[in-house]
Amino acid sequence: MDPCLGQYIYVYDLPARFNEDLLKGCHSLQKWENMCVYLSNLGVGPKIIEKTKKKVLSKKSWYATNQFSLEVIFHNTMKHYKCLTNDSSLASAIYIPYYAGLDAGQYLWEFNISMIDKSPNEFVKWLAQQSQWKRLHGKDHFMVGGRIGCDFRREGDLDDDFGTKLMSLPELSNVSFLLIESCKGLYDNEFPIPYPTYFHPTNDDEIFNWQRKMRDRKRNYLFSFVGAPRPNSTSSIRNELIKHCESSKSCKFVRCYHGSSKKKSCRDPVQVMDNFQNSVFCLQPVGDSFTRRSIFDSILAGCIPVFLHPLSAYKQYLWHFPKNGSSYSVFIPEIDVKEGRVMINETLFNVSKSEVLAMREEVIRLIPRIVYRYPGSRLETIEDAFDIAVKGVLGRIEAMRRQIQM
Repeated sequence: MDPCLGQYIYVYDLPARFNEDLLKGCHSLQKWENMCVYLSNLGVGPKIIEKTKKKVLSKKSWYATNQFSLEVIFHNTMKHYKCLTNDSSLASAIYIPYYAGLDAGQYLWEFNISMIDKSPNEFVKWLAQQSQWKRLHGKDHFMVGGRIGCDFRREGDLDDDFGTKLMSLPELSNVSFLLIESCKGLYDNEFPIPYPTYFHPTNDDEIFNWQRKMRDRKRNYLFSFVGAPRPNSTSSIRNELIKHCESSKSCKFVRCYHGSSKKKSCRDPVQVMDNFQNSVFCLQPVGDSFTRRSIFDSILAGCIPVFLHPLSAYKQYLWHFPKNGSSYSVFIPEIDVKEGRVMINETLFNVSKSEVLAMREEVIRLIPRIVYRYPGSRLETIEDAFDIAVKGVLGRIEAMRRQIQM
């Protein structure tokens, strides 16, 4: 039997303007930051050199990875996928390596609708001309988006409306989108997959050794919060969380600063990981959107996430996280915190030691499922975030095929 039966993937060779040219113009991909250094090393960014003597990280495979670089990492990993085919008629799925998030990032804050929509419209026009597309009109196609779903689903057409309309274009309604966050959980063709972390292992042993290190780690704080306050937002829960944390000796608060070159503790992977490794629980409130990259950094550190909104994880990463959210996390409704019905310190202190140990073990077990291996390397006995995403999208497309045949 063919071991790749049902797993073959065909990858489009897109016009360079939809991927490779974006990397060449990396200096202009974001208005406030040069992305070139972060997109080096096949998208994982520069190697992290730990200057402390704490040995927070393991010696190999740690990189300063940007949270928006998933499209590049996924594409470079797909180039080494075991069941690639050049014959699209054999393919169970067709991958479109359009760096839509990087493309959109150039224009999101220009607030010029015609400029923002130009590239997605050209992309759809190109796609509609391909023979592979005409077979099932996208039902067997998938894309990866390195931004949140709502960034690709602009609701209006005024110049001050935010985002592109890529995923709202009727031509793409059948395509499966793998994103770092779905748009409010409203669309059945969106499938959230993990944000990239700083760890990109090259073999199974690196993962096993890291898991062992996290099991053995002594944790001095009951809980911690790494994040920036939202002083101008009355709806944000963050200000209450900071008060809860600062009033407890059992909590470590790491304040993030925006635009400050001297105080970039949240941008320092070693500091972030050291804080998470030193905590039993990690508060994960809503960020600029429902999810945060910090969720995956804390899991990587063996820290039990505390969620305050179901759209932060439970209704997002269905392929990668257990169905039973209480097996690996704690849920405290943010309304209970805002209205003073819950004291976070007290709630977490009352979690029994046996429950903590069971949850931490489940969190550590999840580590392989939320990391992306270094592109080009192979894991022998473990599935990483890439493998699980590919398996998930192949299953979704096969289910759609069966519906067509009924």
